[in-house]
Amino acid sequence: MAKNEQEFTQVGRNILINGDITGKTDLRIAGKVYGNVTIDGELILEKYAIIEGDVKCGAAILAGSIKGNMDCKKKLILQDNAKNIGNVKAEQLVINEGAILQGNCDMNEDVSK
Repeated sequence: MAKNEQEFTQVGRNILINGDITGKTDLRIAGKVYGNVTIDGELILEKYAIIEGDVKCGAAILAGSIKGNMDCKKKLILQDNAKNIGNVKAEQLVINEGAILQGNCDMNEDVSK
């Protein structure tokens, strides 16, 4: 499936999920998730969004808050409003000015091994 044909799932800002999310698509979260998130695609966490749980994804762009461990197969971008409290594994890590990362960081060429 071509990138522009790939499925995309969105959790709106007024949505609260108590439980785990698992999928093969890209995922945009604007609401709150209290549970683990495991997706094969890209995770986009909007500015006021919250995840309390561990996250495994292909790549991620974070502007919201995560309280849990992050495991990204490729690139993790922490935008200026992002807050990540937990350990991070990523092939590439970009931390913009103003972002908060509190935890250990493991950057390997191939973190999926």
